[in-house]
Amino acid sequence: MPAADASRVRRVTSLDMRVHYHDVFPGESGPLMPSIKRILVTGGAGFLGSHLCERLVEAGHDVVCVDNFFTSQKTNVAHLLGCGNFELLRHDIIHPLWLEVDEIYNFACPAAPGHYQYNPIKTMKTSVMGAINMLGMAKRCRAKVLQASTSEVYGDPEVHPQPESYRGAVNPIGPRACYDEGKRAAETLFMDYHRANGVNIRIVRIFNTYGPRMHPYDGRVVSNFIRQALAGEPITIFGTGAQTRSFCYRDDLVEGIIRMMNGPDDFVGPVNIGNPGEFTIRQLAELTLELSGSKSQLVEKPLPVDDPERRRPDITLAKQKLGWEPQVALREGLTKTIEWFRSVKISDYRAPTPNY
Repeated sequence: MPAADASRVRRVTSLDMRVHYHDVFPGESGPLMPSIKRILVTGGAGFLGSHLCERLVEAGHDVVCVDNFFTSQKTNVAHLLGCGNFELLRHDIIHPLWLEVDEIYNFACPAAPGHYQYNPIKTMKTSVMGAINMLGMAKRCRAKVLQASTSEVYGDPEVHPQPESYRGAVNPIGPRACYDEGKRAAETLFMDYHRANGVNIRIVRIFNTYGPRMHPYDGRVVSNFIRQALAGEPITIFGTGAQTRSFCYRDDLVEGIIRMMNGPDDFVGPVNIGNPGEFTIRQLAELTLELSGSKSQLVEKPLPVDDPERRRPDITLAKQKLGWEPQVALREGLTKTIEWFRSVKISDYRAPTPNY
């Protein structure tokens, strides 16, 4: 385990039940409810889920991490296992789960094209049945539940940048539809549980995110480029590399998500969480080569079906409602990510599917 991970986490051997006070009764003060929360994070051993677990454990909350380890790594949360306020449970959320919790972060779902296309029916089940199971738990426990949705709900957008009001241009029968439409269906379920049953929900639409603990074989463009550059292999660019993406560093993204969960109940979203800086894929490849010092060559391959040409979030709503905007520039974040890739042994990571 990298020393940086171990040093960041405060070991909580007994739950320090810190309490806050409200002036509900004038002239009186006293503990009304514990500030510590019981929080479930599905997909909690994944790239983003593990960083979210880390933040919540550091804050003193009682965290239950649930993961089926299809695309995630136990090593991502190994440094948390000694904490008295952290539990790890192997479970697939397409099956019911009975826990008593105050908050749920629903992050479980393969997110890279090679992984979610490997078993598209299972991907759809994870989005839809997983959402139903988590919403059912939230309804029973009267818990707050946040859905990690995606910029893929916008498809190959005809509006640029993409505001939350844009309804998208998704191919419902294409190879990416299992993920795109699964996430759209999950948003529908969240809104229906909210309207029909009064479930306290949040919806965030996550744009391209990168940082330490990305799986080297997750198929995402940042991890692909870094892994290929450090190995001296040709850098694979699909199409001409003129298509654009916006890249948000993991710390910025996790901060935005926590702010959304802790925000006012009358703002349920959806809200875009991403970095509005826009770069071509070729620019990303060239920056990766520069920062890594690699001599790899760029190689073009055919563009995948339904691959979006442009992707950039309009984060006006996040600024207004959450007071949030990203702080880490691409050069800084990419440097940290490359350093992390150098610090790990790539051969220790298995490719989750043959489609990376």
